[in-house]
Amino acid sequence: MSQLLVEYPHSRNAWCGNPLARGADGILRYGNLTPALTELLDIQVHTFAGREAVVEIGGPRLTYRELWYSASRIAGGLQEHGIGYGDRVAVRMPVGARWVQAFLGALLSGAVPVLVHDGLPDALAAQVIRDACADYVLDGGGSAAGYREALPDAAAFIDDGASLGELALLCYTSPGADPGPRGVELTNENLLSAISSVVGALELPTEGLRNLVLLPLAHASGCVDQLLPTFAVGGTVVLTPDPAAVPETLVAERIDMVSATPRIFAGLLPGLAGLRVEQVRQVCSAGHRAELAVTDPATSESVADTLREVFPAARQWSVWGATETSGIGLAREDGAARDALGFAFGGTELALWGPEAAAGQGELLCRGPNVTRRYWNDPLTTESRFTGAWFHTGNQVSIDPDGLVRRALAE
Repeated sequence: MSQLLVEYPHSRNAWCGNPLARGADGILRYGNLTPALTELLDIQVHTFAGREAVVEIGGPRLTYRELWYSASRIAGGLQEHGIGYGDRVAVRMPVGARWVQAFLGALLSGAVPVLVHDGLPDALAAQVIRDACADYVLDGGGSAAGYREALPDAAAFIDDGASLGELALLCYTSPGADPGPRGVELTNENLLSAISSVVGALELPTEGLRNLVLLPLAHASGCVDQLLPTFAVGGTVVLTPDPAAVPETLVAERIDMVSATPRIFAGLLPGLAGLRVEQVRQVCSAGHRAELAVTDPATSESVADTLREVFPAARQWSVWGATETSGIGLAREDGAARDALGFAFGGTELALWGPEAAAGQGELLCRGPNVTRRYWNDPLTTESRFTGAWFHTGNQVSIDPDGLVRRALAE
């Protein structure tokens, strides 16, 4: 049977609080973005200089001013090592304030940060670093032989010459992906669009949000969809390297929002049993494309039930995406059907691919301002995973007449 590509225009732009217009290439785009991520962050630093930007439980607490200054000194140190515009700087460090400093330092140097999960085996991490052609590795202590052992430090430096279309971040897909981790190029426009989409969809406040981020910062869902949007509204990112500290942290740090994957939430449930936290207003569960096939909807619903008991005043969200879509794409509020992935939001548009596409079933395709244009140094995979601007997610779904995306029974 022939393969069909059927677009579903009725499914676009739920929960979008910012103006979108269709570009000459047919893709919906935000018209009010700053030229680069660093410029957006710079504006927020000056607006909220005295607010806490990042808190590491058991570690540093940094205001926006302190975070920006320390990151700019790391950028200056990178510049002294010959690192500058377009170079790749791998960040492989444990979750904490220093990770955030290193990541921002790489950005401010004009380089492209390469996110490398600290939990990867050394051989696989080295493979990712080689594939990215990294010019420098920030690991702040050396978790693998040969890595530099200290963060660079020199006179403060900020490269502010980037533009929307330029590469801003190199983020790798899951190690379990076939044929292995692939570098996903995310431009300034991809990142800024994802930030704008999350801020609009989750209605993030500017009065001092305190977001307990339990997602890995080396993944798009943690870095692009939680860390950066929190900074974009002048909020505080709270990080807990020790999961056992989560219950106490929720109360002591006056947490307003909690974000994790269903799997992480499930692991936290024993420690949260019997706890009732009234001040948390938002619980965000991030679903990865790679986890979809192994996540039981009944288990997810059981976790959601418990989270409702622990956070009775919270609005529960599930956000679904892939690294290639900057970690976002679909969202649903609490109460949706078990098999529902959600509605498209933030300029993401949907299509189905396959012989049954016209009947509302097939492989889910996405395009939008948050979707990558290609894989790093891999034209063959790019050609196989894209039809024009449409990204093939690999997930079999159905789309209801009202635009709700549901996963196929086979998955």
